[in-house]
Amino acid sequence: MTQASLNEVTLRVPGDHLMLALLGERDAHLRLVEEAFLDARIVARGDELRIGGPEPTATLAKTTLEELLVLVREGQSLDEDRVLRVIELVKAEVARPSEVFSDGVPVGRGKIVRPKTLNQKRYLDAIRRNTVIFSIGPAGTGKTYLAMAVAVSGLESGSVTRLILTRPAVEAGERLGFLPGDLAAKVDPYLRPLYDALYDMLGPEETQRLMERGAIEIAPLAYMRGRTLNDAFVVLDEAQNTSPEQMKMFLTRLGFNSKMVITGDVTQVDLPTGKASGLRQVRGVLDDIPGVSFITLGAEDVVRHRIVAAIVEAYRRHEEGE
Repeated sequence: MTQASLNEVTLRVPGDHLMLALLGERDAHLRLVEEAFLDARIVARGDELRIGGPEPTATLAKTTLEELLVLVREGQSLDEDRVLRVIELVKAEVARPSEVFSDGVPVGRGKIVRPKTLNQKRYLDAIRRNTVIFSIGPAGTGKTYLAMAVAVSGLESGSVTRLILTRPAVEAGERLGFLPGDLAAKVDPYLRPLYDALYDMLGPEETQRLMERGAIEIAPLAYMRGRTLNDAFVVLDEAQNTSPEQMKMFLTRLGFNSKMVITGDVTQVDLPTGKASGLRQVRGVLDDIPGVSFITLGAEDVVRHRIVAAIVEAYRRHEEGE
């Protein structure tokens, strides 16, 4: 390697607190950047970071640190996962990765739900722009959580007056009436993940208050039949377990000033063998309709433990092999 191929660039970081947040405890974030760009050498001197190395490595390392600095200056805290995701976007030549993580949805109590991947940002944008949004991807990609965050935000801002959450209770089939207890007791096991997300965003007391007021409704899909849902944000979760007839029934419930988000994982269908999934069929039916958007999330969008992404990808390769 010749001296001519080397470069040194400088990044100024205004303030010790910003420098500490950027570098991380014991320079942990700095080490992640150096490991990602092996030929880069980064040295902190006062309020400057000097990044040296061959091109384009030095420039990519500087770009990564600039994008991380944007997040720090916004008051966002960095951790290993956030740093690694910014690095991935810089390597993928995504313009302004910080804009992905700066976006957010206020859900009350001072909490903001933010996208953690580029596809999640595209998903949020699609929800804002369209009337009916399908989000298809494996577990852990934030399909339901992000949809519910936008729904809660709409309820809090007054852009909708109702939040309706529904899932098909596949295992119970048509025999819900024979199960003990009232409606809530019969379907609670199937709807529990939706309650958990609401409790996380709003807190149990506020969630219960809004449910008692009728502003939030959680019900099995079968109870949507015959209704027209106006001024509502409606989320259908686990949609891979709907039949084509149920999917059509649900979609035709859409009323004025309403939005629908349908989420599911077409690799996790629990329907009886030989019964078609409405989620698998619907794209071929609605793909060219204005106001309807399809977003696909993948293993790279899993926001649980990183090994979950590896597990999802391993199963995908295995199933394709079969």
